[in-house]
Amino acid sequence: MNNISVITMFFLSGFNETVNYRFILFFFSLLCYCIICLVNISLIMTIILDSNLHEPMYILLCAFCINGLYGTTGFYPRFLWDLLSDVHAISYYSCLIQTQVIYSFACGELSILAVMAYDRYVAICQPLKYHSIMSNQRVIRLVCFTWLTTFCIMVINNFLTSRLTLCSPYISRLFCLNWSIVQLACFPEQTTINGIFVNITIIIYLLHGAFIVWSYMYIIKTCVNSTENRAKFMQTCVPHLLSLFIFVVTILFDVINMRLGSKELPQTLKNFVSVEFLVIPPIMNPLIYGFKLAKVRTRICVIILKTK
Repeated sequence: MNNISVITMFFLSGFNETVNYRFILFFFSLLCYCIICLVNISLIMTIILDSNLHEPMYILLCAFCINGLYGTTGFYPRFLWDLLSDVHAISYYSCLIQTQVIYSFACGELSILAVMAYDRYVAICQPLKYHSIMSNQRVIRLVCFTWLTTFCIMVINNFLTSRLTLCSPYISRLFCLNWSIVQLACFPEQTTINGIFVNITIIIYLLHGAFIVWSYMYIIKTCVNSTENRAKFMQTCVPHLLSLFIFVVTILFDVINMRLGSKELPQTLKNFVSVEFLVIPPIMNPLIYGFKLAKVRTRICVIILKTK
């Protein structure tokens, strides 16, 4: 191991399969990023500018869209640059920063979904206490707390990864992820602490998922015998459940691919699976909420009519 050198650059070998059609990919990726920015910023500005939407549920939706913009900004500009570049290299520290942004985006998404589930639980199961429990200030504090804790957890993960001695600069993906860097470690015993902390992180966010399931068990139980609550459920909970389903499915595919993915699978398929959670949820979430929530839909229609 005397020939181990300090790695200052990583090479993203996932781009090797994109050389022949990189301009087509660039066009569609740029279009996708523009759509993500358009739909998310439109929803954010609609909520901010309309005082009638300054309610906990819409504040959470605004945070959801901001988180989507944050995560995709950590991926698309770099990805677009690499598609046009002949050398797909990224510096060591830029790779860690990208890892920090993408991981904190994904975990922050689940945290906000958990707060949304709690908001719907209080609104439907304890409606008389809703305004005292879920004030605007409390919701903003909850969102800030979830973002801060998620960011700190990912900082610790990155710090533990930065301690590792790496034997290869090649990452077989389109972007940097913590686990992809850990797999490059020369000495498996160095990764023990990383594995322990990753498992703790997974447990923390599995508990978020369990809380969401618990919340909706009570919500559905409450809605069964109430026509009013069933209408409220269909109006405000269905978009949340759709967002949760899309997020979980896309993340699950990527985790399975990252941890259990076969080397025999085509790199093109691996690339597609790995970017799903950075493409589908950021586009679908604002569209789902924009079309499903009456207040938001009405406000957007008014803005469109005024522009005409």
